[in-house]
Amino acid sequence: MTVFVTGSESFIGGFFIEKCQEFGFSVVGIDSVVSGNSVTTQADIRDPGLADLIPEEAIVVHLAAISRDPDCRADPKSAFDINVTGTLNVAHAARQRHARQLIFASSEWVYGDVANSEVQLEDRNIDVTAINSEYALSKIVAEQLLKLSFSDLPTTVLRFGIVYGPRPVLASAVEHLFDAVRSKDTVTVGALATARRFIHVRDIASGILASFGRDGFEIFNLSGDRPISLGEVIDASCEFLEREVEIIEKAPNEPSIRNPDNSKARTAFNWKPEIDLMAGLSDLARSAD
Repeated sequence: MTVFVTGSESFIGGFFIEKCQEFGFSVVGIDSVVSGNSVTTQADIRDPGLADLIPEEAIVVHLAAISRDPDCRADPKSAFDINVTGTLNVAHAARQRHARQLIFASSEWVYGDVANSEVQLEDRNIDVTAINSEYALSKIVAEQLLKLSFSDLPTTVLRFGIVYGPRPVLASAVEHLFDAVRSKDTVTVGALATARRFIHVRDIASGILASFGRDGFEIFNLSGDRPISLGEVIDASCEFLEREVEIIEKAPNEPSIRNPDNSKARTAFNWKPEIDLMAGLSDLARSAD
């Protein structure tokens, strides 16, 4: 089996390719930047000739996107050109090459603002007028266009939770807080009760792999097993690093809790997160050494 990956040089892309190679799959990919590895060809997902780069009957995993909300907000035209028009071009090219399946990386942010008590399920009707993130809006628009315009192409939408793991630039709250506990005597947060279903990048990679072979148009949350609070991340980091820090909580009465349930993915393709918080922090520590 051959796997074609867009955004193959990305954070998730690197771990996913590593996982594919562990299982003996042939992998080729494209990215706007190239590090010199043997997998990636430099290319733009909006290229009209993209189909020429996709192997016949491959599984196409579409990770490429402008994914930072500040970047999308600063230049929404480019964000929609890449995240929406680029996605449609990838789907069109996949169809031309008789792809077995298109797997589209989406985000839990498509659920928009949610109540702290709410559980986000895939069958929820989403009001796009209530979405206040350009990034999230580009993802939900792309999802809907894939559903409407490519009904003949087996398409699996994976809405990722908040992904963390070892990378050169700190991005998620887990990475920032672990680094703060390690390097500072004082850690500042909004509300310690703020919680997300954080998920390690290796579990995301295994979840993508587990979704191979799905048919029709389907949507799945790929998230951690439970919401983990910022306070829990700090406590676990202190325990792991054997440190004590002063905590400054700026808005203790204003927590934000997001809870995208992963039960559908667990049932449909027998996947579950394997890396708990302490194991994930250990991975961060190894990468920093």
